[in-house]
This record gives sequence, structure tokens and C-alpha cells, in this order.
Amino acid sequence: LLQIFDAFKPRLHDSNSKVTQVALEALHKMIPLLKDSLAPVINMLIPAIVDNNLNSKNPGIYTAATNVIQALCQHLDTSLLLQPLCTKAQFLSGKAKQDLTEKLA
Repeated sequence: LLQIFDAFKPRLHDSNSKVTQVALEALHKMIPLLKDSLAPVINMLIPAIVDNNLNSKNPGIYTAATNVIQALCQHLDTSLLLQPLCTKAQFLSGKAKQDLTEKLA
């Protein structure tokens, strides 16, 4: 799983917005299937999902990123998500900070 997500992670930061959006949409579909088996890669995924995508001006990327965060909250043990989401929320600004703070609450 680590090797797969090591190769997948750069697609979440791709300079081509269509690649990023498709990667986020694919991740959204993978989360319900993988569930808690994502635990070893969650600390790598959260920053990749949040950093550029949650503050994106592209509505497709923003929607896909919020859908991924929602799927993570629904399908993973919340104790796995608490630390990485808190860490990211501390250093974000704007809409991304508001979205993550609402999820944490």
C-alpha cells in the first residue's frame, strides 16, 4: 500500500488541474473500499489532499477535495484522522481552515 500511494501522491499535486481533480475523485472512490487499511498512509495523504486542493479556486478540485475529506471522516476511525487534521488546520488560512475546523468540531 505504501508503494502505491508513494506513486499516487504526486498526482494530488500535479500542475495539470485535470490530473489533480481525477486523482482526488479516484481517491474518493478508493476510501470506502480500503477503509482503515489506509492507516499507514494517512499521514502522507492528509497534507497532499489539503495543502493546495482545499484552497483551490478551481471549483472541481475544491469539491473533490471536500468530498475526499468527508469520505475519510465517514469511513476511517476518527482517531486516525484527529492528529493529521489538527496539524494541518493550525497552518492553513481562508476557506480551508474553516472547512477543516468544522470537520474537527
